[in-house]
Amino acid sequence: MGSQNQLFEIADRQQGFFTAKQAEECNYKRSNFHLKLALGEWTQEERGVYRLARYPVTERPELVLWFLWSRNIEDVPQGVWSHETALDIHELSDVMPSKMHMTVPLNFRRRKKPPKLLRLHRNALEDSDIEERQGYKVTTPLRTIIDCVTAGTVADNFIGQAVQQALGRGLLLERELDSLKQTKPEIYQKIKRVLK
Repeated sequence: MGSQNQLFEIADRQQGFFTAKQAEECNYKRSNFHLKLALGEWTQEERGVYRLARYPVTERPELVLWFLWSRNIEDVPQGVWSHETALDIHELSDVMPSKMHMTVPLNFRRRKKPPKLLRLHRNALEDSDIEERQGYKVTTPLRTIIDCVTAGTVADNFIGQAVQQALGRGLLLERELDSLKQTKPEIYQKIKRVLK
């Protein structure tokens, strides 16, 4: 399979985006990247993050862009969309986040300061707390609600709305909520209170 086809397959899984390292793994030389940019085949979106110029525009490309921005030295993205941004992704409640919320590992490091539009939360997430989407990861509805309650940055009416919508659409089960009674009693009590 040719380099172009390999890179397209990678970019297609990431809404047209790819990293410099991914391009190199498809046999593109970094010293020739400027030619792809000059010919208009690629666009540089962020340091080390590119996009196929002719790839169709997707609905939420910023979710993939900043997910790829969060990659570590091995080129593995570390961030998971969470809190208010995850509520928005899951279409739970009418909350309109002013920043994009991302949970990163406790040891997350970047040379440059994060862009102002990102709000980073440091936490260790379990695999069971994460869902994979096309080109990015997001916390599950249950984990999202737990994070929003814990952070205390989302008004009670939005928390109640998110829980009701998640239950109504089958994104959250009653038994999952009930399990919080044992594992996170303070969160359980708050959710029950806002639902009344």
